[in-house]
Amino acid sequence: MQHFDAILVFLVIVFIVISLYKEWIGAAFTFFIAILVLGLSGVLTPSEILAGFANEQIAVILMLLLLGDAIRQTSIIEIFFEKIFPRSSSYKSFLLRMMVWVGSLSAFLNNTPLVAVMMPYVHQWSRHNNISSSKLLIPLSYAAILGGCVTLIGTSTNLIVSGMVVDQHIIPEMKPLEMFDFFWVGFPMLIIGIVYLYFFSYKYLPERKTALEEFSTGERKYLVEAEIRAGSHLIQKCIGDTDFRRNEKELFLVEVVRRKKLFQILEDEFVFEEGDILRFAGDNNNIIEILSDKSGLTLPTLGMMSKLNLLQVVEVVISYNSSLITKTVKEINFRGRYDAALIAIHRNGEKITEHIEDVKLKAGDVLLLIAGENFYSRIQGELDFYLLSKVKELRKPERYKIWTLLGGTLLAIFLSAIKVVPLFMGLLVVLVVINILKVVSSKDLPKSIDYNLAVIIALSLALGTAMIKSGVADMIANFVISVFLPLGRVALLAGIFIITSVLAAYITNKAAVAILFPISISAAHNLGLNPLPFVLVVSFAAAANFITPIGYQTNLMVYGPGGYTFKDFFKIGFPLTVIYMVVTVSILSAMYFM
Repeated sequence: MQHFDAILVFLVIVFIVISLYKEWIGAAFTFFIAILVLGLSGVLTPSEILAGFANEQIAVILMLLLLGDAIRQTSIIEIFFEKIFPRSSSYKSFLLRMMVWVGSLSAFLNNTPLVAVMMPYVHQWSRHNNISSSKLLIPLSYAAILGGCVTLIGTSTNLIVSGMVVDQHIIPEMKPLEMFDFFWVGFPMLIIGIVYLYFFSYKYLPERKTALEEFSTGERKYLVEAEIRAGSHLIQKCIGDTDFRRNEKELFLVEVVRRKKLFQILEDEFVFEEGDILRFAGDNNNIIEILSDKSGLTLPTLGMMSKLNLLQVVEVVISYNSSLITKTVKEINFRGRYDAALIAIHRNGEKITEHIEDVKLKAGDVLLLIAGENFYSRIQGELDFYLLSKVKELRKPERYKIWTLLGGTLLAIFLSAIKVVPLFMGLLVVLVVINILKVVSSKDLPKSIDYNLAVIIALSLALGTAMIKSGVADMIANFVISVFLPLGRVALLAGIFIITSVLAAYITNKAAVAILFPISISAAHNLGLNPLPFVLVVSFAAAANFITPIGYQTNLMVYGPGGYTFKDFFKIGFPLTVIYMVVTVSILSAMYFM
C-alpha cells in the first residue's frame, strides 16, 4: 500500500507540473483535482486536506492583501509617489529613486498594489522625458520582488513557507519563522540587486514603443480652462520659469485670458497674475494633473465639487440625436442635471475659440467630466451622450484615515516584530478599526479577497503532507542528497535553490514551494542538520523570480505594458538569479554551517 501511495503522489506531482506549465486549467483547479485524487485514494484524510484552511499564515496573507487594497483605495501611495518622484530628473536618477522607494516599501507592504500604482508614473515620466518605459518597468517589478524578500511579510511566498514550517511534523522542535529571519540575505540582495539594475538596465533592456505608448500618440487632445488661484506659486512668475514650456508635448498652453483681454502669442517673459485664465490643449491624463494642489491652478467649472472626497473622471461622447446639441455648456448645467462638471472638450481637431461655458455642443464632441457619486444613477437610460470610459478615480483621503490605516498597519507589524502582539491579532484589530471608522467601505473590502490564492496555499500544505506521509519527500530528498552532498553542504543548498528557482519560473512560485519544501526539510532531517537554511533557501529561490514573466505576479503585470518578450526577462533576469543564488547560499552557509 505504501508503494501505491508513493507512486500516486509522484503522478500527482507530475500532473501539477505539466498542468501549470501547459496552462491546461487554472492553478487553483489544478491543485483541487490533485488533492481530490489523493483524498479519494486514501492518501490524505479529510481532516488532513482541511487542516491547511485553519493555518494562521493563510489568514495573515489575506489580511495583508485586504489592507494593501485599502491603502490603494485611499490613494495614500499615489499621494506619496507624487511627492517623491519629480518629473524633471535624469533616467539614472529616476531609476534609482524608484527602485529604492519601491524596494523599501515592498518589504512591509504588498508589492502588487505598489507596482500597480507606480506603473502610471513610469509611463508618464517616460513620455515626458522621451525614454521608452520598457527601460524601467522590469526594474520596477524586480525592485518590488527584491524588497519583498527582506521580511517575513514582504511576499506571500515567505508567509506560505512560514505556514508550512508550523504545519510540518518531521522536526517538531523547529521554531516558527520570525519577521527578520529573511533580513540577513534579503537586505544585502536588495542593495546588490539595485546596484546591478542601476548599471545594467539601460544596456540589457530593449527600447521599444509599447502598446500603451502607441495608443498615447493618438490620444484625443482636449481644450481645458484653468484659473490661477489666490496664493498660487505661479503669480508673478514668467512662463519661462514654469514647466509649461518644457511640457508642451503633453500640456500645451494655447492662450491666456486676462480681464477679457486675450493673449495668444506668449513669450517666455510673459508674467502671470492672479485670476488669469489659462487655456491648455492636452490629453486626458495630463489634464487631470491640473486638479492636483501642487499645480497652483483651479478649474472654474468644477466649483464646490472640488471639495468632495471621491471624484471620477469620465469621457462621454455627444450622440447624434442628443437634445444637448446647439446648447451651451452653461445652459445645460451639468452639475445640476447630471451631478458632474465639464472640465474639457475635444472636437475632432477643430479649434474652439469660445470660453468653455459658452461653447455650443455638437454631435460627436467628446467631453471630459468630473462625476459625482450620483452621476451613474442619473445617466441611466440617458440617450444624449454615451459613456466612453472611466479615465481615473480621484480620492482626497482625510488625515485621520491615512494615520489610522497606514499607522495601524505599521504598528501591527512593529509589535509583531518585537513579539508583543501576534501579527494575526494586530492585523485583525486594524481591520476592525478601519471598518468602524469607515476608512474604507465595509461592502467593498471583501471584494479584494483573493480566494484562489487561499485555496492554492491551503491545498499546497495538503500536498506537502501527502509527500511526507507517503515517503516521496524522503525519496526525492535522498536522491538530491546523493547528487549534491558529495560536493559539500554548500552545493546541496545551491542544488535546492536551482531546482526551486527553475520550477518557480515555469509553474509559479507557490507550486514550487509546495513541492520543494517537504523535500528540503526531509533532507535537513536525514542529515541531522539545522533545517532553517534549507527552509530559507526554498523561500528565497521561489520568491526571487526574475527569469520569466509568468513566475511572479508583478512580472506579469509589466510584461504586456512593457512590450517585453520572454527573452527580455531571461537576458537581464538570469544574471540576477545567479547573483541571488551565490549571495543566498554563501550567507546561509556562513551563518549555519560554519
